[in-house]
Amino acid sequence: MAGLNGKVALVTGGARGIGEATVRALAAEGADVAISYVSSADRAEALAGELRSGGIRAAAYRADQADAKQVTELVEAVADDFGRLDILVNNAGVLVGGRVDEEADLEAVERQLAVNVGGVAAGVRAAARVMGEGGRIVTVGSNLSVRPGFAGVADYAATKAAIVAYSKGAARDLAPRGITVNVVRAGSVATDMNRPDGPFADVQRAANAMGRFGRPEEVAAGIVFLAGAAASFITGAVLDIDGGYLS
Repeated sequence: MAGLNGKVALVTGGARGIGEATVRALAAEGADVAISYVSSADRAEALAGELRSGGIRAAAYRADQADAKQVTELVEAVADDFGRLDILVNNAGVLVGGRVDEEADLEAVERQLAVNVGGVAAGVRAAARVMGEGGRIVTVGSNLSVRPGFAGVADYAATKAAIVAYSKGAARDLAPRGITVNVVRAGSVATDMNRPDGPFADVQRAANAMGRFGRPEEVAAGIVFLAGAAASFITGAVLDIDGGYLS
């Protein structure tokens, strides 16, 4: 299949986990892909090189999602280097745990807000300036934004709830230009940051209907669908890929 031939996609935080799976899935559909990273330079460059060896135009860019200026410059650089930008996947995010009745690392909490909300907003605004008709913006959210379910995730859940509201508002703004804006709300997914053999893995498995962790590829499949032509009448929507956590 090559449903995204001729399209250019940018995946933030695309060097690992859901981001890497999304990069691979978009490339498998024929899209050229830009990968942003903040600390995983080796992985990002290796992934881009692998895609290039398979005939896909790909490049890695360093950009800190906590810095709106860097996010804006990232989007502009991708549009300049590739000649266009059709798909933006706001995948980069951080999770800072901590109960609200305990001492907090306020610097880390503020960075989480800057990455998870400010970085998304900056990316959407920058992409809106360079995208044409048929543009697609997909942001990776979390089912914890609807039902936190566990202690110590209030600040994180709030950031992920904010991007749903922001995406719905942006969908209204951009719909007249044929640009869709949607959210994929992920559940417990097996990545190197949330290992299925970790200390809270059994609790997470028990919390969803399917009783298992999702695979990054399962979330990526939903992202690719929303990025494609078949999703042209879907905007301001949320797709839950969480094994039935919210059921």
